[in-house]
Amino acid sequence: MPFQDSIKRYATGPQLLRQATAGMSREQLVARPIPGRWSTLEVVCHLADFEVVSVDRMTAVIAETDPTLPGRDERQYAARLAYDDRDLEEQLRLIELCRSHVTRILHTLNDQDWQRRGMHTEAGPLTLEQLVQRFVWHIENHLQFIHTKREALGI
Repeated sequence: MPFQDSIKRYATGPQLLRQATAGMSREQLVARPIPGRWSTLEVVCHLADFEVVSVDRMTAVIAETDPTLPGRDERQYAARLAYDDRDLEEQLRLIELCRSHVTRILHTLNDQDWQRRGMHTEAGPLTLEQLVQRFVWHIENHLQFIHTKREALGI
């Protein structure tokens, strides 16, 4: 199956995120060593919130015909959903559980299923294949921000 690499990268994202945050104290997690940027905890909370969104989007594309995939405002999530009060371990477990759940589903699909699509209200039509690639990229991209914060903190 040509999508095995995408599934593998999708499934390993949480492990990479856990490794990137390993050994950080609460103080380091909530620090903002780069002015105007989120803390490491806020980055992880953002990833957790949008992981839930990703599950909804991908399962809708798999289960429905051309579902609408509403856009979401990450700034409003960060402003209104108590990112500073959240627990890192709980957020990591949520991401792991979401990825495990969807990974099992992805393994059951045939090649045609990967071309099923949804209509994103901002990005337009997106296939399941494109959605998986976006969510793989989402964690991998944010890992860079976490590594930059660790460097700025000297850890």
